[in-house]
Amino acid sequence: MEPIKKHTGIAAPLDRANVDTDAIIPKQFLRKTERHGFGQHLFHEWRYLDFEGTRENADFVLNQAAFRSATILLARDNFGCGSSREHAPWALSDFGFRAIIAPSFADIFYSNALKNGILLIQLSPEIMQRLFQQVQSSPGTKLTVDLENQKVGTPDGSLYPFDIHPFARHCLLNGLDQIDWTLQYQAQITAYEQKIQSEQPWLA
Repeated sequence: MEPIKKHTGIAAPLDRANVDTDAIIPKQFLRKTERHGFGQHLFHEWRYLDFEGTRENADFVLNQAAFRSATILLARDNFGCGSSREHAPWALSDFGFRAIIAPSFADIFYSNALKNGILLIQLSPEIMQRLFQQVQSSPGTKLTVDLENQKVGTPDGSLYPFDIHPFARHCLLNGLDQIDWTLQYQAQITAYEQKIQSEQPWLA
């Protein structure tokens, strides 16, 4: 995974609550097991007017010029509800999103996204409303997500602190997924296996 420490990017306002994983990446696009190639189908049924994805819906936020290169997504309550498909964070990451800010997230989606290198930030509904108003009134507004100091910054100098589990923070800062984290201890794992084989060979 790519580490994320301090990221500044255009914020796109997805002004919808209860966005489920089928809306994030529809079921008909789940035929691959690799993590890449899902970004083109992100929010497919909202982004396009046809099944093939050749006619864009001009009213959808990510099809608007100011937000096409957004890397931070603003959302409303319960983002990522529905099924547990890991393809949802894959699609968001493949599209280019590094962080999602919302009042709340579905639990399984929250865990999946963090494990796939997307920083999820929970802020109060009141603060989210301020961010939505700022981004909607000035399309192209950039926000800064500072994981090291655990703060979201706006162009007017406002800083909003956020909480995150220390282990998730460590992994995101260092670009470690769970396999990478485990492999840090490869030498100790190998030494332990050799010790067990020597002391208890019947287990081998």
